[in-house]
Order: sequence, then structure tokens, then C-alpha cells
Amino acid sequence: MRTKLSQFVYDFDDKYIAQYPTPTRHDSRLMVLHKDTGKIEHKTFKDILDYFEQDDVLIFNNTKVFPARLYGRKEKTGAQIEVFLLRELNADQRLWDVLVDPARKIRVGNKLYFLDKDEEERLVAEVVDNTTSRGRTIRFLFDGEEEEFRANLTKLGNTPLPKYIERDSADLDRSRYQTIYAKELGAVAAPTAGLHFSEELMKRLELKSVNFAEVTLHVGLGTFRSIDVEDLSKHKMDAEYFKVGQEAVDIVNKGKKNNKRICAVGTTSMRAIETCVSAEGVLKTGEGWTNLFIFPPHEFSIANAMITNFHLPKSSLLIMASAFASRELIKEAYQVAMKEGYRFFSYGDAMLII
Repeated sequence: MRTKLSQFVYDFDDKYIAQYPTPTRHDSRLMVLHKDTGKIEHKTFKDILDYFEQDDVLIFNNTKVFPARLYGRKEKTGAQIEVFLLRELNADQRLWDVLVDPARKIRVGNKLYFLDKDEEERLVAEVVDNTTSRGRTIRFLFDGEEEEFRANLTKLGNTPLPKYIERDSADLDRSRYQTIYAKELGAVAAPTAGLHFSEELMKRLELKSVNFAEVTLHVGLGTFRSIDVEDLSKHKMDAEYFKVGQEAVDIVNKGKKNNKRICAVGTTSMRAIETCVSAEGVLKTGEGWTNLFIFPPHEFSIANAMITNFHLPKSSLLIMASAFASRELIKEAYQVAMKEGYRFFSYGDAMLII
């Protein structure tokens, strides 16, 4: 029986969308969902300590969000434009895949000027190719050192908050739309399940001898792109870069061998580890690009627990959570979450599925 997109619809009101993070990371709410019994508990995220013991494993995605949204002006007309950096194609030539808005005004050959707050020119780019209706390839015309170029990008860029957060990015977003363990620069969206972990909470988990394994998956906009096919077997995910190293493999497989709780922190961590399953059903090293789309029915090989936020209807993220816990149980949990006033999406509350 084919799994259909229409099975992952739920009534939703925008009032549940979190526009700001909680003042303290670990004070967001936590729903604990027991997939075997259907039991639902209402906790605070810092209570997650109660669900992990010595030698259990938490798998974190250590990707780091870069300030991918640039605002500039078009040559001659001075029309305002928005450029969203998707991925670097060639560092030597400073070529980037981007999305532009308004797309109809930005053509091959146009020069785009990016100014700082004092209206001083910092970077210039030339449009060299059309890739999609909104997609372009641009080349930054910059003769300085790579370090200086990166510094200018960082200074000019804005935190790439999702469009459903209906406000301008603020100073607080530079730190809060980033996990505290972010290391590998390359994501255009945060792995939001990890945003709930504070320094204090991480230290307390360490004191309980809970083990941490780090993987990398650079979150792209494809993770959040709408699915437009009813038959989910026909949906194609955008490829995203991932890396699972030997240290993570050793930590995870030791925990798995000893029947410990192995928890993927977020759907992106889950995609990375499910991409790297050996023929023996254990985690193996890997690096490259994954377009793995996880939908029911799916047999998970590595993790037996998952932390995730509350996601959009019909999204690949909701569909993965439904594959892990069951569609019926997730639907019930979401109904309870709205009744209880949980906050949804990137800056929202969390769910622990065990």
C-alpha cells in the first residue's frame, strides 16, 4: 500500500508558531511520547536528564549556520534585491548557487551591489547563470584574501530565519539560531532540535556519563521544501552534504552493542546515520551527499529514540517523525500539543520519542 501525502495533514493555526526562542534554551517545553504504549508526558526540556543514563548516546548534528540572507541593490536602477546563499560551488572563483527575489528583475550579466549599514560598498557580484525560476549562479568580484571575503560575507549577511518567523532577524538570532555545539560551517537553516541544549544541560548530561557523538549534515532549504506529489515514493529530496566520522561510529556502535538508548537529536542527525548503515545493521563512516527521504514504512537501524520539534503539515520532517513513532500516534500527539499550547516550528518546543 502506497503512503500518501494527504495522510500527513492536520489543522493548524498560525498562533502556535514561535516567533522568538525561550529566554533560556533548556526551559522550552518537552513532550515525551512513548511509542510502544502511546503514553504522553508533559515536561520541561531540562527534564530530559531523567530519560538518559550512563553510556546512553546522544547524536548531535554539529553543522553551523552561516548568515545566508543578503540585501543589496541592482546596478543602474538601484532596485532592492534579496539574495539567499544556498551553497558555494567554487571557492577559488567565488561562485555560489543562490535564490533571488524579485527574480524577474535579475538576469544574467546584471551586477549586484551589497552595502553595509553606512551604505558603503562591500561586495559586488555578477549573475552568470539562471538555474531555476528563482535560482541563479553568481560570482563575487573580490580580489582580496579569502579571509577578508568571508569576513565581508559575515558582516553583510543576515541570519536566515524561516519565512514563517514574521519579523526581521535580530542580534539575538545570531546566537540563538545556532546550536551551542555548532562547528562545521555550511547550513542555511539550523538543526532546530539541538537549539534546546544549553551549556548547563550538556554539562549535567556529561556528569551522568551520557556519551555524545557528533555527525555533520549541512541543512539546506530542500529540507523544508514543500512536497508536491501524492505518492511519497516519487518525492525527491535535495541532496545535502553529510559526514559521519570514525569517532561517532565507535561511540554509537558501542552503545548499540550494549543495548543502550541511542538518540538522534533531530531529523538531520537521523538522516545522516540512516544514510550510513552497514550490511550488518551498524553505523559505518561516510561522507558525501545524501538525498535520503524517510517515510513510512521505514525500519530504523541505529537510533531507538529521537528528539524533534513540532513541524509543518505535509513536511518531510513530520513524515519522518511519523515513520519513527507511527502516523496515528504523531497525529494524536500534535492534537494534544495544540490543545496544551505548545509552540511550533524552529523556535518552538520539543518532542522526545522513546
